[in-house]
Amino acid sequence: MKKIAIVGLGYVGLPLAIEFGRIRPVLGFDICTDRIDQLKLGEDRTLECDAEDFAKAKYLTYTADAGALKSCQIYIITVPTPVDKANRPNLIPLIKASETVGKALKVGDIVVYESTVYPGATEEVCVPVLEEFSGLKFNQDFYCGYSPERINPGDKEHRLVNIVKVTSGSTPEVADQVNALYSSIIKAGTFKASSIKVAEAAKVIENTQRDLNIALMNELSLIFHKLGIDTLEVLEAAGTKWNFLPFRPGLVGGHCIGVDPYYLTHKAVEVGYHPEVILSGRRINDLMGDFIADETVKLMLKNGIPVLRSRVLILGFAFKENCPDLRNTKVVDIVRALYRYNVQVDIYDPWIDVEEAKLEYSFNCLKELPKSGIYGAIILAVGHKQFVQAGATAIRALGSPNSIIFDVKSILPKGDAEGRL
Repeated sequence: MKKIAIVGLGYVGLPLAIEFGRIRPVLGFDICTDRIDQLKLGEDRTLECDAEDFAKAKYLTYTADAGALKSCQIYIITVPTPVDKANRPNLIPLIKASETVGKALKVGDIVVYESTVYPGATEEVCVPVLEEFSGLKFNQDFYCGYSPERINPGDKEHRLVNIVKVTSGSTPEVADQVNALYSSIIKAGTFKASSIKVAEAAKVIENTQRDLNIALMNELSLIFHKLGIDTLEVLEAAGTKWNFLPFRPGLVGGHCIGVDPYYLTHKAVEVGYHPEVILSGRRINDLMGDFIADETVKLMLKNGIPVLRSRVLILGFAFKENCPDLRNTKVVDIVRALYRYNVQVDIYDPWIDVEEAKLEYSFNCLKELPKSGIYGAIILAVGHKQFVQAGATAIRALGSPNSIIFDVKSILPKGDAEGRL
């Protein structure tokens, strides 16, 4: 049985390594030695895998030694594909991973990519790197596949094995092999795409579609706010129709929805088409942090609370509820907008690693829930279960007299917060 190497052991790679590691030899590789040391102890800071998962992966080993990859015949690359400050695709992690795998490639090996990319990136960007560093020829000496990840961080219902997996290969024979490989662990079944480009495009539009739907909800929220109408009430009323899609307004961050559309628009511009709808949706979603901050300040002034050098508490810093993932969190936009008002901002999130937040965003998050009665405003930014369970009374107690609550996620009953989207 061919040995698999999983390159990159984050939110995507680790669950994949563990599932394959239950039934066949797997080498989990990551360049972060601290991460490898942690995994060897059966600990996962992403909280995607628990002790039971580690115990079942009896054929899985971990290493930070790139030389060990030479013992494998199938390589699955699951490194992140972020965007830079100008929202341009940053393929450096993908290129570096391809260089590492290229040095280990042998005749007959297969390299499968799971990282989100624009259509054509695997064959136009990654394959030349593999050829350069291996000295081998594509589709003659080695082969490639693409099977986009569909991990939803923090989601304990939609897991790797019960989400349909799209697969593809660089030749019909390899496509069959890649499909059979994933079929061995995916209970929900697989969908074999006709080409790598089709599989790449399918992935990038999944999150583009969600981004645009949320952008519509956000724009409706902005309109209804000016009309003095409660957005959630409108959506609940409209939702009584059988085919109304249940999207909600909110912050759009994370490693997928707020990033993937830029990969598609980058490629579109490259081939001579300027996308308007997709970029318009991105602009709307990216301004919501500023809107929340501005509305919070207006509500403070309405309640007679001095804004200059006042204290505001933000509850939640992860990009979504009930997970520690800080990647591309849009709560950052709220914080930075409030700083422009010369406001002191405290951030508390029971799920995150405060040291990671400091390293990534230069914000000092609180390690414990702060004292009560000292904040002029409280922004409920992320709907963690701890905040839902606490309820409006406990949350309001954190504020000073006449303080206001802005409930971004609308987790509190109507009337229990002065503001919401």
